[in-house]
Amino acid sequence: MKIQANGITINYRFDGHKDAPVVMLSNSLLSNYTMWNGQVDALAASYRVLRYDQRGHGGTETTPGPYTIELLADDAAALVEALGVDSVHFVGLSMGGFTGQMLAVRHPEKIASLTLCDTACVMPPESLWNERIEIASTEGIEALVAGTLERWFTPSFRDSGKVQVERVRAMILGTGNEGYIGCCKAIRDMVLCDMLSRIAVPTTIIVGEEDPACPVSAAKVLHDGIAGSELIVLSEAAHLPNIEKPAAFNDALLDFLDRQQG
Repeated sequence: MKIQANGITINYRFDGHKDAPVVMLSNSLLSNYTMWNGQVDALAASYRVLRYDQRGHGGTETTPGPYTIELLADDAAALVEALGVDSVHFVGLSMGGFTGQMLAVRHPEKIASLTLCDTACVMPPESLWNERIEIASTEGIEALVAGTLERWFTPSFRDSGKVQVERVRAMILGTGNEGYIGCCKAIRDMVLCDMLSRIAVPTTIIVGEEDPACPVSAAKVLHDGIAGSELIVLSEAAHLPNIEKPAAFNDALLDFLDRQQG
């Protein structure tokens, strides 16, 4: 489905019971809302699941960059508003987690709870993002695929989970250069750490123990900065534990969400 929000066309999908609390899932860089396929059935038994593609990704409109994390958060808030939803349990992974942090500060009335997965409040060095932007500009997204998959999955999963890895490869290749570069600039320039103390909603932080992109140390910074937050480390998983360890990820997420309904 598509809807106009914050001046762009946003691609989204609902699953689950119409009258249930809404869980909103926000995708990472170089992905789309299908990255959450492994969570839908588990969540939809008790919740209304809202997935959407971030600006410049999947079926959502690509606008000229650069983007900012503030812009991505405003996109999410505008989508919630346009869909007539009062508030959501927001779940964001990596770039989705950057979006979630800013959303909880800029639009706290839209957030019932926050789940931050394999994410961080700052992503140095600037040179790394400039290099990736240059590669995308000169060689295309194809040149980024191998390195991305190495960061996203453990070596054992790249061997045992080849079907899932190939689906992710196709998802990466489906991302356009302009949207990728716009979001890279948003990530390169973001500094959210000083805002963490302003996040007042119930928050849990989930991270793969072997994530090299947003490591456990980055998750601990979030945990220390967000009062009352919880931290869950999933073993034998890298940057996408929702795909690599879906059962453990779903159990952790549902345990947190279910406790918010009391």
